[in-house]
Amino acid sequence: MQNARGLTARATIAAGLFAVAVVPGWTLGDLAESRTGWPVLDWVITCGWSGLAVAWAGPRCSYRRVDGWFGAVPIYGWYLAGILAWRLALLPYRDWEPRRDELWQARWLTGDHVGYWRADAPARRTVTTGTRPATGRRTR
Repeated sequence: MQNARGLTARATIAAGLFAVAVVPGWTLGDLAESRTGWPVLDWVITCGWSGLAVAWAGPRCSYRRVDGWFGAVPIYGWYLAGILAWRLALLPYRDWEPRRDELWQARWLTGDHVGYWRADAPARRTVTTGTRPATGRRTR
């Protein structure tokens, strides 16, 4: 079992993720405003990029995909992007409680990782010859 990241490593990764979630939107928005002269277009592009980042990262960090709409709100979206970047930086471990609909796949860790949750996706079962549908016609 791997170790959870320390505070410095997690903060560095979170800062990088936040920059990826916000800076390209700011840059594209500034370029669009300088080309068109419309300051509103700058805000639409900046907030839209932030909303997309929140919609992508939300389900991985116990938020709903619908919260991407809240990610498009000017200041609140950057706040959500910061929270999600902080949470993404610790994955696959979690220091937050899972939502009710995630509890079936979450487990509370003990030992060296006490205080963390882990919620792995369920393993996919492979199809074997015993589970394949019959190819011939069934008889009575």
